[in-house]
Amino acid sequence: MRKIIRVFDFFAALICVIIFSFVIWGSAALPDKYISYSESLNEIKEVYFFSDNEKTQTVDFQNNSSRNQTLKLFNLIPVKSVSVSKSEERKVYVSGEAFGIKLYTDGVIVVGTQAVDTEGGKINPAKEAGIEVGDIIISINNMNVFSSDEVAAILNDNNGKPYKIKLKRKGRHKTFTLKPVYSDRESCYKAGMWVRDSTAGIGTLTYYDKKTGVFGALGHQVNDVDTNEIMPMLEGEAVCAEVTKVQKASSGVTGSLVCDFKDRTMGKLIANSQGGLYGVYSYISDNAYQVPVASKQEVKIGKAQILTTVDSGKPKLYDVEITRVSYSENNQSKNIIFRIKDKELIKKTGGVVQGMSGSPVLQNGKLVGAVTHVVVNNPEKGYAVFAQSMLEKSDSFVE
Repeated sequence: MRKIIRVFDFFAALICVIIFSFVIWGSAALPDKYISYSESLNEIKEVYFFSDNEKTQTVDFQNNSSRNQTLKLFNLIPVKSVSVSKSEERKVYVSGEAFGIKLYTDGVIVVGTQAVDTEGGKINPAKEAGIEVGDIIISINNMNVFSSDEVAAILNDNNGKPYKIKLKRKGRHKTFTLKPVYSDRESCYKAGMWVRDSTAGIGTLTYYDKKTGVFGALGHQVNDVDTNEIMPMLEGEAVCAEVTKVQKASSGVTGSLVCDFKDRTMGKLIANSQGGLYGVYSYISDNAYQVPVASKQEVKIGKAQILTTVDSGKPKLYDVEITRVSYSENNQSKNIIFRIKDKELIKKTGGVVQGMSGSPVLQNGKLVGAVTHVVVNNPEKGYAVFAQSMLEKSDSFVE
């Protein structure tokens, strides 16, 4: 009898641990907010169910407004209270075309400092002034500067006099005094600072939204190549581009698309953000076609496709498999993990390469995400951001 009781206690404890684990995991991993573009809101996990919470209900769900509901494990055990709402289904035009990026900074970025050979030894005047790589120079001696040429013209025309440098660092303004030093080797005064005012690159266009007139691309921000900090955009444009070559990826080696920029402008850039690159488009490509946007909970592990351009032809669909879906808000650019299954694409590129960022991820006829990064040690695997997140971001620029 005691043996039976011990066995019963063991299995009861095991069941409690399993249930407790599901509750803890669900509370941490499942989102606090759900927006559905379809009739069913019960599409997240088979073991979690939505249950009305009348005490916290604030608005009429039938009027497409949000309401609070409780997520329950097996429809019995409360896991967390979440906000649930229905929204009119959104449709966008997916493209998958490579395009050129021309971006000009709001201020001038410090990309490096350098020691200067002086009579008294090596001195780094920029570093001694307190200036750091990644700082954004706003003005010099109360004169606003917008280009590296302006900075060079001001700092090179000096006889060792100090300069008042106003800059922005991590969103906060600071002021420093920079005193150039005399370079024996170059026979002139030097500030010991390298700056940049623009960048260019390539990416893939994710969607055009006719409702707002905005396009979304990349799925992640454009960073400075030297500082790895986000480029503070003043203005920019997206231009047509043609893929001329592919540098294949392999384990530990990041591949890339090589493109020629064309004279035709696709649109004006309006935002460089963590959620992607956004702009107002001039026209919609003939290769684009309309699809619904999936809500986050509609994204499933299983078969999917990416729409991308890896040669001089038109965008093409390639088979992938979504292997993981995460609702974490901390790293939205990696909400989806996928593996390329298409042998033709692997043969052409070796996997995900630079320039493919922004390629639409499609599943069951809906736009579910956009390619963002590659797993460097396994280029056949990549990450993607939810399409819903990108759409919400682009909507914020027109509100």
